[in-house]
Amino acid sequence: METINVICYKSKKLANGESPLMIRICKDGKKKYVGLGISVNPQHWDFKKHQPRSTCPNYEEIKIMILRTIKEYQEKVISFKSNDRDYTATTLGDSLYKKKKAETVNDIFLEYIQQLNREGRVGYSKSVQQVYNSLKEYNGHLDLFFADIDSFWLKRYETALRRKGLAENTIGIRLRTLRAIYNYAIETGIAKEEDYPFKLYKVSKLQQNTAKRAISRDDFEKIINYRGKNQYQQFAIDIFTFTYYVGGINFVDIANLTVKNIQENQIVYKRQKTKKLIKLPIPEPAKLLLEKYSSSFPYLFPIFNKTHIADQQKANRLHKVITKVNTNLKQIGEELNIPIPITTYVARHTQATIMKRAGVATSIISQIMGHSSERVTQIYLDSFDNEQIDAAMKHLL
Repeated sequence: METINVICYKSKKLANGESPLMIRICKDGKKKYVGLGISVNPQHWDFKKHQPRSTCPNYEEIKIMILRTIKEYQEKVISFKSNDRDYTATTLGDSLYKKKKAETVNDIFLEYIQQLNREGRVGYSKSVQQVYNSLKEYNGHLDLFFADIDSFWLKRYETALRRKGLAENTIGIRLRTLRAIYNYAIETGIAKEEDYPFKLYKVSKLQQNTAKRAISRDDFEKIINYRGKNQYQQFAIDIFTFTYYVGGINFVDIANLTVKNIQENQIVYKRQKTKKLIKLPIPEPAKLLLEKYSSSFPYLFPIFNKTHIADQQKANRLHKVITKVNTNLKQIGEELNIPIPITTYVARHTQATIMKRAGVATSIISQIMGHSSERVTQIYLDSFDNEQIDAAMKHLL
């Protein structure tokens, strides 16, 4: 008799700390392993029951995929036996190899999410997971083919989101994400280009003007001169201040800064989102903050520590800290009667606005902030030397 189960192949570690899940078929003392196409962190796997723990990310989807795959192999065994066909662990394992290629919207979504996790793009992975959950809630399931999603289907989904009271930009993000998945399915040969529904259904219409996020220099100085009532408020102010003085650096990039990013009185780092290399001088107010938090070694700020190793751990920690920072900034802004809600992004937008008003070229600002969306100017960015950037940064002082 054969046995068919799924194991977490913990002897193999992927770059993100996870291990692949594999179908293990045992028959006549022989074993055959077939990759399931997904991976989990071993701490989220029950090795006695051969199944994910309830704490495992995407628990329900992974469990359903495992049960469905085992059922398919069991049905293949019945087919072999009913036709008096002899088989081995190897022939049984290979019998469904071609069939296991991702085909449905559900398959492709899970494959795409796993790929993002392997690449360490945990933030974007969570965003795609959110869209996946939204689509499942709307349609009841995603065991459908990409050809089933036409412009009318998309319009009905848009209407459903609108009835839930979602903002225009949020609806646009969800449909743009679905469009990205559809494009990925075409690239991998799962979907056909002639079925592409976004030729008729235009996502570009789902966009509204973003609320103003920049404040005046006077309001900025009110915030950085505010004395926090506790260490959490003061830390929020310090992060806001550092963001402004270091070219509108993103919070995730601040969190990942270590002593290695300080090189000859410059901060040198690769932006997490665009992977663009950024080199900026360190203005005096930023130097004072680095000295203040110097005990955070090797990190420049006490956001991560040596216990934060796995991508998921870091993502959870980032979410927790940025939420607390922005909550405190909002409270401070309300107390100071600042006209818009204050977040770290306000510091980022404010420094860009102030430099623009000072006459700094948009292309220079784009380089300082590590933008990838300045398509017209981006081709010129690498030609600007550090002297131009240093001069531009002085406008913040």
